[in-house]
Amino acid sequence: MKFAYVNPFLKSMVNVLSTMANIECSAGKAYLKSSTSAEGHVTGIMGLAGPHAKGSFAVSFTQSVILDITERMLGETLTTIDETVTDMVGELTNMSAGGAVAQLSQNGHELNMATPVVVSGESHHINHSSSGPIIVVPFSTNAGDFFVEISFVTTE
Repeated sequence: MKFAYVNPFLKSMVNVLSTMANIECSAGKAYLKSSTSAEGHVTGIMGLAGPHAKGSFAVSFTQSVILDITERMLGETLTTIDETVTDMVGELTNMSAGGAVAQLSQNGHELNMATPVVVSGESHHINHSSSGPIIVVPFSTNAGDFFVEISFVTTE
């Protein structure tokens, strides 16, 4: 996998949270993931494909982080992951992937986005649409952690 596909997703995620939810986050050390188990309680995942790459982007939020983000964006205090929260995860996934795809397009990497899918539950799994390695980047916020996963196979 080319790392040219990773950084736009990380930058876009930080930008979306900063501008839409006024949340500052810091990236931890990236690592290769060897299982399908999710790190968070609710995950948005989106497939992406283009002429020279196929892959997926996922963001997995712990409950404390996604409840904080939802409260900041909607002005509602929620205590559990419900339909409002899962809708928020889908929107965040879509906005972050959209920003990354725009950045990649400027660099000549064309990708089409699928509709995001949201999965929740303490022991859920994330199945990426690519057979490539899965890179995970943990992020920290004042409310807790979330995890960005990226997996691409390229023919470039």
